[in-house]
Formats: sequence, C-alpha cells, structure tokens
Amino acid sequence: MASATTALERALANEQELLAEWVQLQLGATTLRSDLMKEGEMREQSREFITLIRAAVATGASFSAASTEWAPIRDFLNSVSRSRALQGFSPSETATFVLSLKQPLFSRIRNASQNDTATVADTLWIITTILDRLALYTTEQFLKAREEVIRRQQQELMELSTPVVELWTGILALPLIGTLDSARTQVVMESLLQAIVRTGAAIAIIDITGVPTVDTLVAQHLLKTVAAARLMGADCIISGIRPQIAQTIVHLGVDLSEVSTKATLADAFTLALRRTNSSLIPVAKSTPGAQS
Repeated sequence: MASATTALERALANEQELLAEWVQLQLGATTLRSDLMKEGEMREQSREFITLIRAAVATGASFSAASTEWAPIRDFLNSVSRSRALQGFSPSETATFVLSLKQPLFSRIRNASQNDTATVADTLWIITTILDRLALYTTEQFLKAREEVIRRQQQELMELSTPVVELWTGILALPLIGTLDSARTQVVMESLLQAIVRTGAAIAIIDITGVPTVDTLVAQHLLKTVAAARLMGADCIISGIRPQIAQTIVHLGVDLSEVSTKATLADAFTLALRRTNSSLIPVAKSTPGAQS
C-alpha cells in the first residue's frame, strides 16, 4: 500500500492543475447551483479542500471522526455543510462537492501509473474510501445543521403564533391557534408572564377559538398557564369555549370551575371590563343637519 499512497500523493501534488480540472468539472455539472453560490466562492472552497486533503493524506493516517490528523478537514467540511444548508443546497448537492473530486483524481492516477495496474487499483481504492467517508461525514453535518435551522424556525414560529395583545388598560389577550403541546405551552406561558410584568395587567384573556381540539393534555396546559398567571397577580378568562369543546371537557372530567370561561372573545372582554371597573360608551350617531 506504500506505493499506492505515494501515487495518491503525486496525484495531489500539483494543486493548481488539479484545481483547474476540478473547477471545470463542477462548472459543467448538472448539480451546479449558480443561483446559490458564486463561482469565486466555489473555487475558493475547492482550493482549500484540495490543500487540506493533501496535508491529511501526507500524514499517512486513515480518516476517522476522531483522528487529529484529519481535524482540519473535518472543521472545513463542518463549515461548508452549515453554510450550504443555510444557502438552500440539498444533502446530495453538498455531498457531490466532495465526490466530484474523484474524476480528476482517477484520471491523474491512471495516467501516472499506466504500467502498474496493481498500484492503480490500490490507489483508486484508497481515494474512493477517503472521499466516500468524507462525503458521508459532510452529509451528516449538513443534516445536523439543517435540523438546527428547522428547530430555530419552529421556535420562532411558536413565538410569532402566540402574540400577547393589550386590549385595554390592565387587560391582555392571548389568542391561540393550532395544537397546544408541551413545548408551545412553555412559550405561551413565558410570553404571557412577561407581558403581565411589562404592563401590570390584572386580567388575561386566553382565547382558544383557533385550537382545533381540547383533550386532557391541552386542558392541563391551560390550567398550568392560568396558575402561573395568578402567581403573577393576574386572573385569567378562557374564551372560545365551543359546544363541542364544552362537551369534551365535561366528558374528560377536567375541573375548570375555578376559571372563568366564555363562549366568545367579545364576552370575555366585556367580563374583563366589568372586573376592572371599566366600560365602553357608544358614541351617538350625529343626524344630518345637526349642529356640531
């Protein structure tokens, strides 16, 4: 295998020629995403990859997820995978960046060792193994980066989907839309408590008109939110209790006797005004010709 390693090092020796061949192949590939990456950025990533893989191969160490000799190239691929995940590349397009180096390397290895088929075979096997492992590693890091993006977007969507609105002095409204699970309940509770502290509100209306179903778990989440708001000095009114939800709550045996409930947000707002000793006075319509 020593001769094969030497042949591989020779194939990687002239970085400029190898880079030029590889860049041309990438520019002509069907997986090229010129809409997501400029040629200059792609060329620079290719140059750095060749430099790093050449240095790692020269150490004679086999690639692994823990080897210190391959740490620089792992760090580089982590960065490339993360940036391409954010840019909108697919996992296969990202892995192809690594795998596409095979063709120019294979050509150089065959041309340099035409009379030694055994060395050619051994060298091709070495570079195939290395690039395949690097491509798998790149795909794993890409998926991790995309999962982080998805989790962050989900968190942001949960925060956006749980706005706390100040309806009146001392009265807050929290309209809920969609499924209320444990993770979202935590966001709801934090948003509501922060708004109570910020505004000094005495009443918080939790409107569940947009919640499709209410089961035991959802009811428990609502009760926890109500209890947390009370600890902060605010009473809660739950609005949006439709007939189906009322029947479900009774059937489940959930005790909401200590929580005020209303069928509509308007009814809950009216109750909140009454509790805060506030009222809305309708403005009389002016008649035509009446003096101002």
